[in-house]
Amino acid sequence: MRTVIAGGHGKIARRLERLLAGRGDQVAGLIRNPAQAGALLAAGAEPVVCDLESATAEEVGRHLAGADAAVFAAGAGPGSGAARKETVDRAAATLFADAAQRVGVRRFLVVSAIGADEEPPPGTDPVFAAYLRAKAAADADIRARTGLFWTILRPGSLTDDPGTGLVHLAERTPRGQISRDDVAAVLAALLDRPGSAGLTLDLIGGDTPVGTAVDRVAA
Repeated sequence: MRTVIAGGHGKIARRLERLLAGRGDQVAGLIRNPAQAGALLAAGAEPVVCDLESATAEEVGRHLAGADAAVFAAGAGPGSGAARKETVDRAAATLFADAAQRVGVRRFLVVSAIGADEEPPPGTDPVFAAYLRAKAAADADIRARTGLFWTILRPGSLTDDPGTGLVHLAERTPRGQISRDDVAAVLAALLDRPGSAGLTLDLIGGDTPVGTAVDRVAA
């Protein structure tokens, strides 16, 4: 299997790259900064320089051609303002989906955020509110597409703690934390489960092994 990951230098993306490469898959990661190429090579991934904030769907499609799956794991990241939540977390996600459809890549995974479908409550930090609204808009665009076998994964608060391999994965979960290791493990498992297509799933730490949790939702 060949998988192309948008946001290839991100913390979740690099974990996913290592998992996929470790099991013998081909994996490429889209990066904006050529200086990040070494980190991807170390993870076993092919670095592909492509700025999703300025590229066209045709340009991105050339990088996706021949892939079996695409994963949108890009994000504007901490420290960025509301404007980049719009250009990365929303617009780049829809661009990546456009490009995948253009070249016939059907399997499409999105890393979103828990609570994205809910209007941020009063008092929410304005930039974080913009992030959630951007994720919600991107998710709605993806769900409206009939040409993709999409799965939207909405992790809770992310940590860099070592993964436990135990999760709570469902259409709705309480708010909670999840390690990036475990998010990557769930993404890798979802790629192998076509029965998860069409699902929007919350993910937090729990007591169910990753494989079992994914099997249950994908049945």
